[in-house]
Amino acid sequence: MTTNSSGKRGRTERALAAALVTARVMSWGLACVLSAGAISGCAAGSADSAEGQGKPPPGVSTVPMGPEIEFTFDSIDDRPVSAAATRGKPTVLAFVTTSSLRSQAEVDFLVAMAKHDAAQVNYAVVALEASADRELVELYKKSLAIPFPVALSDVATRAGAGPFGDVSAVPVTVLLDRAGRVVWRVDGRVAPSGEIRAAMHGL
Repeated sequence: MTTNSSGKRGRTERALAAALVTARVMSWGLACVLSAGAISGCAAGSADSAEGQGKPPPGVSTVPMGPEIEFTFDSIDDRPVSAAATRGKPTVLAFVTTSSLRSQAEVDFLVAMAKHDAAQVNYAVVALEASADRELVELYKKSLAIPFPVALSDVATRAGAGPFGDVSAVPVTVLLDRAGRVVWRVDGRVAPSGEIRAAMHGL
């Protein structure tokens, strides 16, 4: 009787342990797909692994810092989105599309960051949308409560021939130094606040 009870208790404990592990794995996987915060966690995990191997995190540009970039995008309000308007402060530009959930997640991170340091850092969103979709971009800005400038891209930028090259793998997050040079860039994934702030260090 004691042996049977012990056997049943052991099987029950193993089953509970297996169920707990399965639940944790499923919860993490689902969060990585649906949650912007967890998306960043997945990316951060990949970044940690890459750094441990001496490689850059996935999606991070390894191109050396080049000359100042000249750009001007069509802002949907009276605040310019241009090289001249952003020089003098670190600048974060996010190239997005209104239909991309990852782009929305990236914008959400930038909105939260701007609440703390908008006076010291320029933030701007450049929508890869044609001028005919201006109203759609205005609604996008309003629905996400974006407090910083939002602009429409030009034809050259949408074609990958603009000053920032190919930005089609949205979201594309670019960090410029005070002189307007690209010092950091991430393509095709959500860059969480902590990763962006780490890249800003010393600027």
